[in-house]
Amino acid sequence: MNKKFEISRLGKCTIKTPLKLSKVKGDGMYDYVEDDERILYSVSYKKGIEECKKGIEPLSFERPGPKEFLYFEPAKTKVAIVTCGGLCPGLNNVIRGLVNQLWDRYGVFKIFGVQYGYAGLNPKNELPFVELNPELVDDIHKTGGSMLGTSRGEQPVDVLVDTLERHNISILFCIGGDGTLRGAHAIFQEIQARGLNISIAGIPKTIDNDISYIEKSFGFESAFTTAQEIILNAHNEAKGAQNGVALIKLMGRDSGFIAANAALAVPDVNFVLIPEMDFCLDDPVHKNGFLNHLETRLKHKKHAVVVVAEGAGQSLFSDEKIQKDASGNIIHKDIGVFLHQKINEYFDAKNIPVAVKYIDPSYIIRSIPANANDSKFCAQLTHKAVHAAMAGRTDFIVGYWNAHFTLVPIATATETRKKINIEGEFWWNVLEATRQPIDMGKTK
Repeated sequence: MNKKFEISRLGKCTIKTPLKLSKVKGDGMYDYVEDDERILYSVSYKKGIEECKKGIEPLSFERPGPKEFLYFEPAKTKVAIVTCGGLCPGLNNVIRGLVNQLWDRYGVFKIFGVQYGYAGLNPKNELPFVELNPELVDDIHKTGGSMLGTSRGEQPVDVLVDTLERHNISILFCIGGDGTLRGAHAIFQEIQARGLNISIAGIPKTIDNDISYIEKSFGFESAFTTAQEIILNAHNEAKGAQNGVALIKLMGRDSGFIAANAALAVPDVNFVLIPEMDFCLDDPVHKNGFLNHLETRLKHKKHAVVVVAEGAGQSLFSDEKIQKDASGNIIHKDIGVFLHQKINEYFDAKNIPVAVKYIDPSYIIRSIPANANDSKFCAQLTHKAVHAAMAGRTDFIVGYWNAHFTLVPIATATETRKKINIEGEFWWNVLEATRQPIDMGKTK
C-alpha cells in the first residue's frame, strides 16, 4: 500500500456493530465493507498495464463503508461537530446527516455542536456547546448557512485539544476547506503526541472545489447552478443595449472551477477568465489581448458576456504588499472592479460606446440552500464519515474519486490546491463552448 494514501487508525476494532448487515454475496442485503477494499487512483488501462509489467502496486484509496466491528462503543461515545471557514451550500445538510446517522444507526446520543468554528473550542470565547439531536436538526437542511455558525482564523491547538479531552470527546467532525483541514491535521498531531484516543474526521467543504484528490466537494454544484441562472439573466442585460457587456465575477480564489463550469453550462458566455490562465488586456501589435478580442466580439455581435473568477488576472495589478485574511489566504485585488474600469477606459479612448453591467453575486451564491443533487451528496458523505470514524479511522477526509467514495489522509489532500489543467480536456471543453481564443497573450 502506498503510504501517501494510508489512513491512520486508533487501534484494533473489537466492538460488534449494531448494524445488521451481511457478509454473504447474493442474499439481498448490503455487505460490510472489508478493510482491504480499495478504489483505484487511475482508471487508465495503459497505465495499469505498465504498472503490472513493472510489478508496481497501483495507487489506491481506502473504500469507506460500514464495518462489522467498531473501535468506539456507541453508548460511551461523545461526538463534536464543527463548521469553519466561509459559508457554503449544504453545511446544514451535513450537520443534519451526521446527527441522524450517529443517533439512528449507531445509537450515539451524546452529540454536541461547536459554535462559530474552532473559536468554539477555545474557552476564552465563552461559546458553550450546543446539544444536538434529530428533532433539533430536523428542518435545518431547508435553509442556507450553518446552524452552528462559523469563523476563520487560528486558535491555539493545545487549548483546543484540552477542550476535547476535558469534555471526553471521542470523535471530532471538522467540516471545512483547506484551512479548516490543516487545522484538523494539527489537532490530530497534538492528539497523537498526547497518546489520546480521539478520531479526527474531515468532511471537505469548499465552494471552489479546490481540494486535491477529490473530484467534487459538496456545495460546488449548487454554486455553479445558481451562477448559471445569474449568467442567463446577465445575458439579457447585455443584449438589451448596443455594445452591452455583462461582466460577472464569481468565486474562485485560486481555482476557477465555478467560473469554468458555469461557462460550460451556459452557452451564452463568450469569455471566461480564471486564475490558472495568463492573459494581457491590450496587445496593440498582435491584437491578441482580452480587450482586443472583446472589441472584435462587439463589432460582430453588439453584446458580450464575460465571466471572471475572483482570483483571475492578479498579475495585472502593480506590485503591492501581500495581505492575508484570518485563515492565511492571500487577499486578492478586486479583478471585477478593475476589469469594469479597464473596459470603459479602452472603449472610451476609441470613441466606441459601451454599456458595462457589473454583477458580483458571490455572497448570495455561497449562502443558498443546497440543491437536490448536493443534498444527496451531503447525505452520502456523512454516512461514510460516520462509518469510518466509528471504526477508528482518524486524520482523514471523505473524498469522491472515479465515481466512488474514498478516504484520503488530510495531509495528502491539503498538500497542494487542486487547479484546472489548462492543457487538459476540461479546459478545452470550456474553450470550445465559449469560442474564446486559446491564448490571449501574456501579462509581461
